[in-house]
Parts: sequence; C-alpha cells; structure tokens
Amino acid sequence: MTITISCQNIIENLVVSIVIVDEKYRVVYLNSSAEVLFDISQRQAEFVPFHSFLPGDEQLWRSLERVQETGHALIEREVKIYVPAHGELVVDCSIKPAHSEDGNTLLLEFFQLDVQHRMSRDESLQAQHQVVRGLAHEIKNPLGGLRGAAQLLERQLESDELKEYTQIIISEADRLQNLLSNMLGPYQQSKKDWINIHAVLQRVRHLVRSEVEVDQRLKFIGDYDPSLPEIWADMDQLVQIFLNIVRNAVQAINGSGQIILRTRIQRNFTIENRFYRLGMEVQIEDDGPGVPKSMQETMFYPLVTGRAEGTGLGLYLSQNLIHRNNGVISCSSRAGSTIFSVIFPLEKVSAE
Repeated sequence: MTITISCQNIIENLVVSIVIVDEKYRVVYLNSSAEVLFDISQRQAEFVPFHSFLPGDEQLWRSLERVQETGHALIEREVKIYVPAHGELVVDCSIKPAHSEDGNTLLLEFFQLDVQHRMSRDESLQAQHQVVRGLAHEIKNPLGGLRGAAQLLERQLESDELKEYTQIIISEADRLQNLLSNMLGPYQQSKKDWINIHAVLQRVRHLVRSEVEVDQRLKFIGDYDPSLPEIWADMDQLVQIFLNIVRNAVQAINGSGQIILRTRIQRNFTIENRFYRLGMEVQIEDDGPGVPKSMQETMFYPLVTGRAEGTGLGLYLSQNLIHRNNGVISCSSRAGSTIFSVIFPLEKVSAE
C-alpha cells in the first residue's frame, strides 16, 4: 500500500508556529499554528513587516539581523513577546537562514513555553489538593445551617422580591454542597451535558450583580461569538469556575470598573500533550491595577491571596474544575488589563 504524504499538510498541522520572512523582514508564509499565535491570517499577513506583529521586541529584531548578516542559525530561549490578542507569552524562537527561488528568506519557529510551564505547575497543585480537602470539611458543616436559616427566613417574608434573594442563598448553598462533596469524596464522574457557555456567563453575571453594593459602579460588557457551539461539560462546575474568576475581577477593581466577558473560537492548540483542532476560549478581562509580579507564578496555588480577607481558594478551585472538564487556564496581567483565559476543547474526550 502506498501512502501519499503532503509536506504542506504536515506543516499546517504542526503545533510549532512557523513564520517565513523575506530579506526585508516581510511575512511570506505563516502556518496554522502561527496564525493562532499572532491572531492573523496568512492572507492578512502576507508582505506585512513582521515587526508590526511584535512591536518593541528589540531582542528578536537583533537576532533576525544577526542571522541575516552571518548566515548562521541561532536559538533564543525564553523570549517574552507581547501579542495583543493573548497578552505576554514566553517562547523559544529558532531562526534559520533559508533559500528559495525568490531569494534569501529566514525561517522562524516559535515554541510556546507557557503550556509546558502550566503542566509542571499543575503537578505541584495536585500535591496540595489534600490541604484543601481538610479545609473543605470545615466549610461544608456550616452550609446546612446556612441553607436552613435561609428557608426559615423565606417563610417570614411577604415580598417576592426579597424571596428571590433567599432563593439565591438556597441554590448557592446546594451548589456549594455538591462542589464540596466532589472534593471530599472520590474523584467522581462529572455530570456532563451539552452546555451553552453564554447561558453560564449570564448566570454568573446575575449572581455577581446580586453581591455588589448598589452604589458601586460595576459595568459588564459581553463580547460573545454567537457562532460558538455548545460544550460538553458539567454545568455546576462551569458556573463555579467563572464565578470564582469574575468575583476575583470584581475585588481587583474594588467593585467599580469594567469587566469584559469574551468568547472566541480557538484552533490548533495543545492541552497536556494532546492536540486539538478546535476549541472554545473564554476570557475574563478587568481594568484594575493588575496582579503583582510576585504573585503571578503562584496565584493558582491554594491559600495564596493578595487580600487580607481572601481565602486563596477561588482560583485554585477553578483550576481543578477546569482540568476535570479537560480545559486549561492562564493569566496575563499588566496595569489596566488583567485577562484570565480558559480554553476547552470542542469535542468529547474519550478518557474521562
């Protein structure tokens, strides 16, 4: 049997991002992974100066000039680049001279390191899971009393508007009981179904609105992609994931500011060494002061918080639940823009 292999198809399906530029550093070619990395299509990028993708990145430009002058390949390790669509990324970049019929070109290969970093971080988080289980016992016991008190209060209320708030207390207590049961018990099968992610985000907005003081100037902006299909996931877990992240954003801006809930399609990405062609990305962006650099490496660890009244559990729990739904979370932060990005594959994962 003869197998016909197309080099073009192989290149297009590589996880590594490949860019080819001409002698004037104009883009000649991008593979699919590079289109995703730089958030631009091959057609849009053709003959555009490559520096327009990475403004202000002098280190990379010096390396390009050096390779063009010497004709020798080089590799830049752990280069920080800023891409508007994704924020700050850490990459290894290989630059090689290449020759074509149209003249001398440079071949650039970008290996994104943040995914590998997240994987090693996740292993450490699993080791700390036992700590949180002990705390979960202390949290679970008072929830029954809280729910019972809300039911008694509801019986005394005549206003339907006020009863709506007691219903929120009861439903949230039930959801937290389920969440803690999952944490304390064996690693149970999630109750997954096809879920509309925008319905999840709307519910989160409603819950957060009920928690914010009337005089606080909090503005939500929904920037949704209406073409997104439903996702195979656990509804309660999705609500908990994004509720934790949005609450974190509200606290970061002190209840007064802007929070953007954004959804987009993602293509050609890798989660835990598994390649996916199609996925969904949910971004939560706030315009607060940003996450201190000293916390950016540890923010997903349990009991890590920048607030005196914080528990340090919200982002940790979100990370665990995201993994149970086969996703991955990352954060990019600077003054005026902190973006939490959650990516889920848009397909069922067989080994659940």
